[in-house]
Amino acid sequence: MATKATTAWGEAAIVDELVLPQEAGEKGFAAVVQLLADGDGGRYVRFAYTTDGVARRGPVTFREADLERLRSELGGHPELAGALGLAPPAARRGGGRKRSR
Repeated sequence: MATKATTAWGEAAIVDELVLPQEAGEKGFAAVVQLLADGDGGRYVRFAYTTDGVARRGPVTFREADLERLRSELGGHPELAGALGLAPPAARRGGGRKRSR
């Protein structure tokens, strides 16, 4: 994983990165979701795709199955999930509501 990225607002550090390999026919590529931070504390989320490990510009398209994989993989990337507003709900404790006697 690279450590820096160039954005329209300048250089940013790559804080976290999730890579989802995909295929279209015989073509292989990967969708990339990155959490970036600039030197002033600004945070950005970048969606890109890669071919041969190089980020490319252009639209990123997720199929329904890819979105399910994205949600699943975000479990291992809590900062990125939080930035996207997709943080998993807190685990329930004790199996639900207790009965009063």
